[in-house]
Amino acid sequence: MRILLSGGGTMGSVSPLIAVYEKIKKDQPETEFLFIGSQIGPERRVIEGYKIPFQEIASGKLRRYFTWSNFLDPFKIFWGFCQSLLIIMKFRPQVVMVAGSFIGVPVAWAAGFLRVPVLIHQQDIMAGLANKLMANYAKKITVSFESSLPDFSSAKTVLTGNPVREEFYACNPQKGYDIFGLKKDLPVLLILGGGTGARDLNKIVEESLADLLQFVQVLHLTGQGKGLNVTAENYHQFEFLTNEMTEAVCTADLVVTRAGMSTLSELIILAKPVIIIPLPDSHQEANAQYFQKNNAAIILSQQSLNQEIFVSTIKELLFEKHKSANLSRNITKIMALDGAEKVAKLVLEIAK
Repeated sequence: MRILLSGGGTMGSVSPLIAVYEKIKKDQPETEFLFIGSQIGPERRVIEGYKIPFQEIASGKLRRYFTWSNFLDPFKIFWGFCQSLLIIMKFRPQVVMVAGSFIGVPVAWAAGFLRVPVLIHQQDIMAGLANKLMANYAKKITVSFESSLPDFSSAKTVLTGNPVREEFYACNPQKGYDIFGLKKDLPVLLILGGGTGARDLNKIVEESLADLLQFVQVLHLTGQGKGLNVTAENYHQFEFLTNEMTEAVCTADLVVTRAGMSTLSELIILAKPVIIIPLPDSHQEANAQYFQKNNAAIILSQQSLNQEIFVSTIKELLFEKHKSANLSRNITKIMALDGAEKVAKLVLEIAK
């Protein structure tokens, strides 16, 4: 059996694809995989770490606001479509799976043109434009949340939860202490800006660091090319993590993050208390609101965030244990925990 996966640009669309890959490869190790990703995203390094063959294609976005890139990107998408046709004809997959990124749009269109069945996965609460553009070509559409079901055809949409990589189901906090050189007598705060980092979040971290390090040790993922010119005891910054990411999340006593659903899904599996600072004016705000409505996270607005609010909220959750315990309890109820198994089963059914 041959299965083609496509996603990238950011790591958000890549993580559920890896989770499905792991599940199928474990149950059917003879299955062949190929991953189509972007030319400039961070996914190549991660995918090649899993020994999955990787090919890149041209990609563009169809934005809902004015930018000069809108005049050039349709040509990139057309070229990506042509490249995808050639790759699919050569690889001859039984099924194509895409997890909602624009890199997958020309791949899904090419698969539809060649009559190869397509499964697309909708992670976020709000249906993304990329998935809407691919929906007509999909044989099955899987969604993470029940509220997303009305966004697509009821005849082919299935509620599964979001696939999460298997290492998050059995991680060892002690490994994180060893890998990052952490101290046992201080709580661990993990700060994530998403797969490509977040300059605004990095800025508030830099402003708050002196206060934070009085009561917590910090693991900070800044994003590639966005590292801080800061060196301090108990402050550990990284531009990007691959294999060590599992241990970073597993070891954390509290996580501060954007509202990308891949990261939030991993926190659901590990029952981590979380402070969410969603990217303003984006689909992340709907994700954050859903968690807030279910009392599963503390939400802070980037527009009104300052050093005092940031530090005091972190301190409150670390030292008022009943509040963090309540968040941990509620976050596990947000979503089905066996998304990888359910989506993998559907992929294999389609491939037959």
